[in-house]
Amino acid sequence: MTPRQLAIIAALAAAVGAGAYVSLRHSRDTPPPPVATQTDHAAAPAKLAATLPNFTLADRDGKQRSLADWPNRSLIVNFWATWCGPCRKEIPLLKTLQRDHAGEGFQVIGVAVDFRDAVLEYARQMQIDYPLLIGEQEALDAASSFGIEAFGLPFTVFSDAQGRVVAAHMGELTAEEADLILGAIRQVNSGTQTLEQARATIEAGLAAIKARSAPAAAA
Repeated sequence: MTPRQLAIIAALAAAVGAGAYVSLRHSRDTPPPPVATQTDHAAAPAKLAATLPNFTLADRDGKQRSLADWPNRSLIVNFWATWCGPCRKEIPLLKTLQRDHAGEGFQVIGVAVDFRDAVLEYARQMQIDYPLLIGEQEALDAASSFGIEAFGLPFTVFSDAQGRVVAAHMGELTAEEADLILGAIRQVNSGTQTLEQARATIEAGLAAIKARSAPAAAA
C-alpha cells in the first residue's frame, strides 16, 4: 500500500467519522478532503448520471467486473467500507434485500472503498452473500462516475432493469426507505409508472419518512 493510498483511506475515515461528505474534486495524487459536515444524508444528490456508468473493479476473486455483468436486473449499488459504522449496520438489510427480492430481478452489488484484505475478512465474518467490487482510489472514481461531486458513506444507487438510474440515497438505508424505492422501481419495470413519476414518488415518500422521524429524533 502506497502512502498516497493510505492517505486516501485515512481522509475518508476521518470524514465519515465526522458525518461529512467527501469531495471527489481532487487530483489522483491528493487525498480527497472532507467538506461541509452533513447530518441529513437522505436526499439524493443532484446531477446523477442518467444510466449506470461503465466502471470496472476487482471482485472477491480478483476478476475485473463491471455493472454490465448483471444485465436486465435492477441494481442496488451500495458504496461502503469496513471502517464505516453505518455501513456495517446496513449490511444485514442489504443481505435481506438480496434474499427477498432477487427473484423479482433485483441485485445488490457492494462497492467497497477499502483495503482488499480488510474487505475479504469482513465479508467472510458477516457472510455477505451478494457480489462485492473492491477498490481504493478506483472505488472513489467509480462513485464519481455517477455524476456527483461529493458523497458520504454509505451511499446507494438504484437502477431499473434497463440500467437507468432511478434514485440515490446518502447514509444508512432503512427497510422503510428500501421498500419505498424498490416499490417505485417495480412500477417502472412493469410499465405502470414512468421514470419521472417514480422519481417523484420516491422524493415525496422519503420526505414523508424524514418528517415522521424528525419528532422522534428530537425527543
